[in-house]
Amino acid sequence: MDHHSPQSTAFDGKAYARRLTTGPGVYRMLDGEGNVLYVGKAANLRKRVESYFGRQPKEARIATMVAQVAAMEVIVTRTDGEALLLEAQLIKSLKPRYNIDLRDDKSYPFIRLSAHEFPQLSFYRGARDRPGRFFGPFPSAQAVRITLNQLFRLFRLRQCEDSVFKNRSRPCLQHQIGRCSAPCVGLIDEAGYARSLRHAVMFLDGESESLFAELGSEMEQAAGELRYERAAELRDQIVALQRVRGSQFVQGERGELDVVAVAVRDGRPCVEVLFFRGGLSLGNRSYFPRAPGTLDPAEILRAFLLQHYLSLPPPAELLLSHPIEDQQLLTELLIETHGRRTRLVASPRGERARWVEMALRTAENALAARAADAASAGARIDDLAQLLELDQLERIECFDISHTQGSETVASCVVFGREGAIKADYRRYNISGITPGDDYAAMHQALSRRFKRLAGGDGKCPDLLLIDGGRGQLAQAQQVIEEMQVTGVTLVGVAKGEERRAGEESLWRVDDPRPLRPPAHRPGALLVQQVRDEAHRFAITGHRARRGKQQMQSSLDGISGVGDKRRRALLKQFGGLRGLERAGVEDLMQVEGISRALAERIYAHLHG
Repeated sequence: MDHHSPQSTAFDGKAYARRLTTGPGVYRMLDGEGNVLYVGKAANLRKRVESYFGRQPKEARIATMVAQVAAMEVIVTRTDGEALLLEAQLIKSLKPRYNIDLRDDKSYPFIRLSAHEFPQLSFYRGARDRPGRFFGPFPSAQAVRITLNQLFRLFRLRQCEDSVFKNRSRPCLQHQIGRCSAPCVGLIDEAGYARSLRHAVMFLDGESESLFAELGSEMEQAAGELRYERAAELRDQIVALQRVRGSQFVQGERGELDVVAVAVRDGRPCVEVLFFRGGLSLGNRSYFPRAPGTLDPAEILRAFLLQHYLSLPPPAELLLSHPIEDQQLLTELLIETHGRRTRLVASPRGERARWVEMALRTAENALAARAADAASAGARIDDLAQLLELDQLERIECFDISHTQGSETVASCVVFGREGAIKADYRRYNISGITPGDDYAAMHQALSRRFKRLAGGDGKCPDLLLIDGGRGQLAQAQQVIEEMQVTGVTLVGVAKGEERRAGEESLWRVDDPRPLRPPAHRPGALLVQQVRDEAHRFAITGHRARRGKQQMQSSLDGISGVGDKRRRALLKQFGGLRGLERAGVEDLMQVEGISRALAERIYAHLHG
């Protein structure tokens, strides 16, 4: 590694470049405080670094960045491929200010087929290191659930977890409504279930024509053997399959394919991805990356592909809206990383060009809708600033407390900016060590933890802090602000009206004994309602999750002979408290370490 100290008073980029190798590598630009401004890859380090300091850059973004450079560091690699991979890894870990950042690292969901004699189809998100087979990725959780509902209705495959499956004694509701063949109680044998499963896999793999031919042949055979009821079942299944296929089928596309297109509007980019698997359209997903300055769509597209598909297995083919730098190198890197062949096709012609045009139109529409939402959110923030007489309002945070009769208290913090909710900055705080039901102490603890992190340089300071509550909660917030010596934050308490109806809130300020009661239709008041409701929703969600976890554990407290180890074994064996409550004494005895006497005590405890 070569570097130039950030403490240098002036950075001579030309002199630094002359010392570099002409081989491949990765370079980092740093500011005067040692923060990474930009990470880039070069086939020729000397030539690439010289290009930044030779003459005035054409783009204002580049000129602004170069003016801040106080130091540089380079890592020399053996090949271009190593440099490309290292570039992607450093951008992901360092998140430099001037690199393109996707800002959406939420993983894609899949459908998982478990490794079981009667396999389960289920929604799955996370590392694909569990046994079984995975189908996808899907653009959203909704797309997975729609597909699963179709599969359960068409092929009647089981949905329950293994722990529930092996402890059932009668068919569940899913069997009664025709969405499961009830293999748990032997209403279908292993061969029959395997047949239905094979048909479901054929459907997911896009082998629709073969599936129709096989079902049609079975229907004719059943009719020839005078098994008319079976023939009618197969006929109805074929009709249902055709209906589903007709709503998702894409003429002319049979393999795995993603279409990736970039549109830029008013300096804001959108990356649109269309998903096609086995001739079926799985939907689309829009990304709005952070891209400082006006950037070329091809540069945005390259950054997206590099960050996105190195972690997500790519399909067999990627159709791109623009030719990109390092296209062949990226193709080779994807093949080497994932062990499967992938082809990148930039600006395709003919019939396939319409998919790219569709993705571009979708991206442009997404940008237009986002701009309209941002304008609306910006207008609401401006009106709220006017209402509260604030000179600046860019970031709003709101805190709320949720508990059940004082137990499992959770505080939430939601964040809004000029473009709406900033969900990546949401936080929850599990409150402990207070008197149950003391909301003032809970608010004091949550705010103290929030601003302690801020004092340590973690996060941004809000311009406006909304507290869900009246003057008492506002006093707690003011005390924390003074203790932490935080400045530049305006405090406002949001108290419900007498009838507790939306639109009748009172806004309490620290130095004003009289509350503000703005009209419910005023844009600033609507924003306060939206932020307060979101904080309440986020707090309730966290509280329910914490309460549910506690209930699962506390239900087994007080049983002689059941400690932490056996409690965990029981909950794992039966998939949670509900499965445990359905288990009989004989079922409980199947858990290691549970004797008949202990099983009887557990059963009696759970059933009163």
